[in-house]
Amino acid sequence: MQLFKYLLLSIIVTLTLQAKDIYPTFILSSKGFVNDFVYDEGKLYVATDIGTVEIFDLYKQQLIDEIKLPNLHTTKGALVEPKVLSVDRLNNKMLIVSTTLKGFRNVWMHDGKKLTQLISPKNKLTIKEARFIDNENFMFATLGHEVIRYNNKDSYKAFSTHIEQSTFSDMTLSSNKQEILSASESGRVTITDTNSGKILKTYESQNVDNIYKIAYEKGTIITAGQDRRVGVYPKDGKPYHIKSDFLVYSASLSPSGKTGIFSSTEENYLQLFDISSGKFKERLIGHYATPTTIKFINEKEFFSSGDEKNIFYWNLYIK
Repeated sequence: MQLFKYLLLSIIVTLTLQAKDIYPTFILSSKGFVNDFVYDEGKLYVATDIGTVEIFDLYKQQLIDEIKLPNLHTTKGALVEPKVLSVDRLNNKMLIVSTTLKGFRNVWMHDGKKLTQLISPKNKLTIKEARFIDNENFMFATLGHEVIRYNNKDSYKAFSTHIEQSTFSDMTLSSNKQEILSASESGRVTITDTNSGKILKTYESQNVDNIYKIAYEKGTIITAGQDRRVGVYPKDGKPYHIKSDFLVYSASLSPSGKTGIFSSTEENYLQLFDISSGKFKERLIGHYATPTTIKFINEKEFFSSGDEKNIFYWNLYIK
């Protein structure tokens, strides 16, 4: 009887440890709703829907500066704040994509002192996000699912590759900037060479509907889908998917590619899982709205945001 009690207690303790929830270490509050963010050298650069990129000092855990984009002028003379759709950082330079009134996009470069417009509505491009390759080149994708390499020094397209007819949804670059992975409403993932524009490979076995987010680390790909699936394409292993009971709006990978995470349930939880086995790990609780962006800064620390004015910092060392 005593042995039975001991075994039962051990099982309960083990399950409790396995199911232990994690809560955010701290929360940053933005002035506007968060569309994107990027981490760089102890600071977080946050793209908002009120025409700003807010800069947070993570050691002080407070807003220290912001970059304000020019307001848009309507035909009736009213002023409208643009939405900042994406932000990226490289060598103290910032790449910013913002909306215009006619559906096309502005792309800006900020060098720490001055804001310079690289692409305007005259270019008639429906850019959704842009990411640096190096100091003089960046990649962007349009809603029509063209991936384009652009030289910002000489203002020209190095190449433009039309990936497919389905509407573009998300993109990411490999860590060495040699590949761009793009996803669409078809559920397909395409890898394109960033130097030539040549399509290298496609994946389409795990999602049957729109992919909201895509992540790529160390040869492993995961996707977040409208079909309530997390698609997993391991570097070494057979592709599989995880079924969720709610639309999966976001997913990400740790830098090693060994740990995945995705938005889970109507309660706005985040769920960690092991890539090699698909086994669930800790659950993260704290979001007030649906999480839409998750970005790791190392194996144990990451940030997340959703359709709200908060950015959450998580530390997996602290449980």
